[in-house]
Amino acid sequence: MTKRFRRSPVSAERTLILVKPDGVSRGLVGEVVGRIERKGLKIVALELRTLERSVAETHYGEHASKPFFGELVEFITSGPLVALVVEGPRAVEALRGLIGATDPVKAAPGSLRGDFALEIGQNLIHGSDSPESAKREIDLFFPGLS
Repeated sequence: MTKRFRRSPVSAERTLILVKPDGVSRGLVGEVVGRIERKGLKIVALELRTLERSVAETHYGEHASKPFFGELVEFITSGPLVALVVEGPRAVEALRGLIGATDPVKAAPGSLRGDFALEIGQNLIHGSDSPESAKREIDLFFPGLS
């Protein structure tokens, strides 16, 4: 008797990735894009831009009452960044693993932050932390795309 196994269909999910100003200035955009594509995920939107303060404050609004909020907004608006929308099965989870822990000291070797980030305040990259956050963030950076 032969058993046939079918892969359960997994619908594509989208997530937002930001290569922060430190990653852009250090020439790491190609490395980030390459790793995303080698993971088998698809880039469906990409834009190089300098973030407006109002967009940064909205994006990081959950941190508004924290002492590092001002520095975070200053840093993310300090120079160009690359915003990407990435699509694939379980894209949020896949990218969180590829990115690594927020603190580069705790990020696993082989993750983007583990390999390239210098400090927690300049940790190279942002990735949505949930499908709900991804939708909200994509709507903010790429209106009408999510």
